[in-house]
Amino acid sequence: MMAANENLPPNVIKQLAKELKNLNETPPEGIKVIVNDDGFSTIYADIEGPAGTPYENGIFRMRLLLSHDFPCSPPKGYFMTKIFHPNIATNGEICVNTLKKDWTPSLGLRHVLTVIRCLLIEPFPESALNEQAGKMLLEDYEEYARHARLYTGIHALKPKLKPETGVRSESTTGRNVDQKDTVCSGRALLPPNPLTVQDQNVVVVSATEPSVRAQAIQRKEGVVAVKAHVDKKRMDARKKSLRRL
Repeated sequence: MMAANENLPPNVIKQLAKELKNLNETPPEGIKVIVNDDGFSTIYADIEGPAGTPYENGIFRMRLLLSHDFPCSPPKGYFMTKIFHPNIATNGEICVNTLKKDWTPSLGLRHVLTVIRCLLIEPFPESALNEQAGKMLLEDYEEYARHARLYTGIHALKPKLKPETGVRSESTTGRNVDQKDTVCSGRALLPPNPLTVQDQNVVVVSATEPSVRAQAIQRKEGVVAVKAHVDKKRMDARKKSLRRL
């Protein structure tokens, strides 16, 4: 860290450390400063695309490069994430007055980062580094916004959290088990029949039961017929015996 900070005076390093600590504890809206373990000469930050702009839902990484005579001279700002914006060159260089003619040593990192985020809300096409974006913004805002959203979706879209797989809530698991039991149970699939309900238990009548009953009836009728035939023979035998007497 000392090698990276060799060009910065001790009092500047102390002030930067204080500023970074403050930015980390109370960050500006939509801005997250990333601590650089290599020193204070390069400051990194993630900027959220402001709502209602073509950069919404995007996260843009940028960096500020501090020269040896900082804060007498302004830092240089660069976007590391590709972005379609009039005031940001294709190489990421940022063009804003705060980092040029309007710079004063009293301006801190918080002010610089806030101004850069505001640039995403209100571009200045009159001082464009990206001429295509500046011209498009002036002539056809909808086309400009479409290009900017396309770049945001490709290069800066927030990663979506993937839902955990193989984890189900207890209620869902129980519901699935109940559904499975319902599907696998022949009783639950059949509608209740008032004629086959006994003690609130559903009795499923087999499709083959009517034929079984018919066979039983036929057998019973056959037994009755045989018995009648035997009885007739007995009566005839008794009649013959009486005639002999």
